[in-house]
Amino acid sequence: MDSRELLRTVTQAARNHARTLYHRLVGRHLPRILAVTLLLAAARAGGAATTTLDALARENARALVAVACCCAAAAYAYAMSRPRPVYLVDLAGYKPAASHEATRAESIRRFGLAGDFTGESMAFQRRMMERSGLGEATHFPASLFALPVDMCLRTAREESEAVVFGAVDELLAKTGVPPADVGVVIVNSSLFSPTPSFTSLVVHAETYALVVSTENITLNAYMGNYRPMLVTNTLFRMGGAAVLLSNRRAERRRAKYQLMHTVRTHRGGASDRSYACVTQEEDGAGNVGVSLSKELMSVAGDALRTNITTLGPLVLPLSEQLRFLATVVLRRVFGHAAGVKPYLPDFTAALDHFCIHAGGRGVLDELERSLKLSAWHMEPSRMTLYRFGNTSSSSLWYELSYCEAKGRIRRGDRVWQIAFGSGFKCNSAVWKALRTVDSGAGRDAGAWAQDIDALPVHVPKVVPIVDDDDGANGGDGDRHDAASHVRPE
Repeated sequence: MDSRELLRTVTQAARNHARTLYHRLVGRHLPRILAVTLLLAAARAGGAATTTLDALARENARALVAVACCCAAAAYAYAMSRPRPVYLVDLAGYKPAASHEATRAESIRRFGLAGDFTGESMAFQRRMMERSGLGEATHFPASLFALPVDMCLRTAREESEAVVFGAVDELLAKTGVPPADVGVVIVNSSLFSPTPSFTSLVVHAETYALVVSTENITLNAYMGNYRPMLVTNTLFRMGGAAVLLSNRRAERRRAKYQLMHTVRTHRGGASDRSYACVTQEEDGAGNVGVSLSKELMSVAGDALRTNITTLGPLVLPLSEQLRFLATVVLRRVFGHAAGVKPYLPDFTAALDHFCIHAGGRGVLDELERSLKLSAWHMEPSRMTLYRFGNTSSSSLWYELSYCEAKGRIRRGDRVWQIAFGSGFKCNSAVWKALRTVDSGAGRDAGAWAQDIDALPVHVPKVVPIVDDDDGANGGDGDRHDAASHVRPE
């Protein structure tokens, strides 16, 4: 980080502190100041015991009017300075049918049958998958099970429609919200953008906001031999989620969460390596794939540090904020010669649950280390990676659903969602639980309903792939449950 960028970071942190202190002053102390002012005015009025009520009113009329105007102006300013609340009413994660499940061995076998991979490329994908943290029942679209693979616009739309409508139908059924009441629809899918758009397929009039997160892998399975592109074959899987948002104050009574803070960090303009660390491109043979640079972890770390510089003042206790700010200033003034190590605040002092994008085992390991999180904090992310693989942005909602299914969410708890994406981007959202979420003994666990009792499981650093018995004969092999080849915690 150069001096100019560090100066901007310090300046932004100072602004965030000032903004936070202002809102704390107005939100917490203004009502007390107004109350004291009114009491003093009342005491002054009551001190003139020998004066008649009419004389008292005439004597203090101007003062009372002035106080009332001040109170009204302060109340109005306070109300206008507060953002309109955003509630998360409910969420639903999509779980594909069992016919879409594949063991790791079956995935490798199908890659071998479908693509023009060299023996070296197949061995590399096998090694990567053994270290990926994925389980034995992740999902693929039917198009990639076909021989030859059916990678076309039609099958890509079939995959996305199954995921999008599956998640949306479950969400609307859970909430009882008529489709006509949905006024805003947001659909994010970075690798597949058809015309007409996803949003146009599900848009409605009126007031709720429907957010659909998914990814499409039908057209994005890589069939070449360029190693940086082979990694995605071992991580990305079929999946999606739908979330219902509302800014109706009446929804607070049944909403699960309220949005407290969002912070978006985009470092595409910071350096070429940030922009180029995740790209979709053609290899030398014309095969399209997503290339992951070796610098991805370093770029992600830089983006996270920038993001938490902005998020920290919004959520951390004052003691943690001062330690962090002092470290930044000392490093800015004295440089590395002072021997001042970067201070990473203790976010567990302010946040209860962590939903970290299940991009891969390396990402989760690095964030567990750098944020000093426990295995309990990392469990939702690791089990999402294990059970569903990398489902892009929807992984955050699978993780929140996992917390709910395990009965972890209590009223007042704060949830930090951390997402990463190409560009390079790091985004944070902090939610506050408005009520204790009843797990319903698994009945309302959604995509986790069949697996939640068997989880968590211990996933070793390397899990050798055991070939299916009938894989050589072209059969599907036996389906494995979520806890195959691992032991319970």
